Amino acid sequence: MSSKQSKNQNNRVPVTGNQPLMSCKSKTTESRSFWRAGDYAVGNTKSVTPQGQLEHARVHPKFLHSNATSHKWAFGAIAELLDNAVDEIRSGATYVQVDTIYNAKDDSPALLFQDNGGGMDPDCMRQCMSLGYSSKMANTTIGQYGNGFKTSTMRLGADVIVFSRATRGSRVTQSIGLLSYTFLRKTGQDDVIVPMVDFEVTGRQTKPIICGSHADWSDNLKLILEWSPFASEEELMQQFDDIEAHGTKIIIYNLWLSDDGILELDFNKDEEDICLKDEVVVTGKGSRESHRLLESHISYQLRFSLRAYASILYFRKFTNFQIILRGKPVQQYIVAEDLKFPQVVMYKPKLGLASHEISVETTIGFVKEAPLLKVSGINIYHKNRLIRPFWKAYHEGSSRGTGVVGVLEANFIEPAHDKQDFERSALYIRLETRIKQMIMEYWTGNCHKIGFQSTIPEIRSMQKELRAGEVPTGSKAGHHKLPTEQPITGVSAGSSIEEESLDGFDSTTIEQICEENIQLFMKCKNHKEKENDLKNTVGKLEKQLEEAKRKCSQLASHIEIRKKHLLAKQQEREKI
Repeated sequence: MSSKQSKNQNNRVPVTGNQPLMSCKSKTTESRSFWRAGDYAVGNTKSVTPQGQLEHARVHPKFLHSNATSHKWAFGAIAELLDNAVDEIRSGATYVQVDTIYNAKDDSPALLFQDNGGGMDPDCMRQCMSLGYSSKMANTTIGQYGNGFKTSTMRLGADVIVFSRATRGSRVTQSIGLLSYTFLRKTGQDDVIVPMVDFEVTGRQTKPIICGSHADWSDNLKLILEWSPFASEEELMQQFDDIEAHGTKIIIYNLWLSDDGILELDFNKDEEDICLKDEVVVTGKGSRESHRLLESHISYQLRFSLRAYASILYFRKFTNFQIILRGKPVQQYIVAEDLKFPQVVMYKPKLGLASHEISVETTIGFVKEAPLLKVSGINIYHKNRLIRPFWKAYHEGSSRGTGVVGVLEANFIEPAHDKQDFERSALYIRLETRIKQMIMEYWTGNCHKIGFQSTIPEIRSMQKELRAGEVPTGSKAGHHKLPTEQPITGVSAGSSIEEESLDGFDSTTIEQICEENIQLFMKCKNHKEKENDLKNTVGKLEKQLEEAKRKCSQLASHIEIRKKHLLAKQQEREKI
């Protein structure tokens, strides 16, 4: 879509030559499944360029669909719209509301996104509806390509209507724009046309903003009323009632269906959430308890629950901003605050001679439920936004790295257009290599803390000592005894490459063994520290004793000299 306007097509983006809009519906096959929605035939059309005007590249409506296929995941599309609202924090936004409403014309569900950001004036609305235009140049903003609104809305539904109120100085405007794939398909358009109308607000009065002719403005309004969920101008204007002094409301309707003919998004499973239908059941090895733990963990839930995904979507906690999902605020989940035995590792990427040297802080640790919960991976953010959740950058053939989770913000590499992955550049490959090293180094130095056999000789030695001793005295048959053979999970002491899987153990036994191992290791460590303290104390006392002996010897010598002196004086007196 081009943002260029012509006077004879005032509020439509872009100009479609001299061809009139087709009012009759074309005889095309229409699919409500997103992945088949681009398969429709259109008749031959020919646009004539008005004299005196240059040719311009038109955008066929099918491009709206093919462009939206960059989002393989519906939640990725929703995240784009959340990003737009988060970027509005700099304009005063304090919330974004995500909810379900119903299309009054056919009672079908629709998605609502509403924020109280700066809003869009007529020019901004046209830029928003144009492909590739972006005014976001700040280093702190998430959006940058000028394509997210179109790809995300068209990925979620066939049609979207936008209401926005903006205040620029003393001027208050209200704009309405309609991007309707249904309209473009059913009327056989060969160019993308976006009907828009604008109003100026003075007090409680609104009046149309006419740039071309009143007839053009009326035609745009007529198209909006025909193809939107609202049947009258009064209903349209009512949509501004709950928008504050400035803000934007986006309604996506005619939501896409799966190939099975059901909505991709599930609004019924949880009245405070929006879920995906294709949830995968946890199967495979492991106890029922380990499966239950996995199903309750954020790494699993974020794939099917929008509330879970939105909770982890941003790196830093908001101070004065909320994501409100179906009437309930989303509680942010900060990965770094929920780790066991956390450590901070610094990484300095090689950005090239022309770039300033930077340091990237990575927080790494074990998940709280380790080793029962076999979740691992690094969460990588870009400009505060989650790009890769729980990225497993290491070989999964062994238990090395089990339970290790980390988080870092990698602003030095560029994300892909759908913001679900990174461009595979040299910087990315080097980061991947470094992350593998971080995970293995952390695992090697800390795996014994969650009950695995350590590869460090000193620690392994202590583990052997713990395996061999400390059986409680007076233990009777039937009472719990500390295992004497192998309380440390893992392979025999002779191996330093692979650790044994925990799947063969009962979950309760594993928990007890791991807890005992940790307690014993910490007890041993405390005893070692006390032993060192005692040795230091003994050393100090020995020095003090030597000093006291020396002083005592000096004093004895001094007394002996004094005695001799007094005795000599006494003998002299007796002679006299």
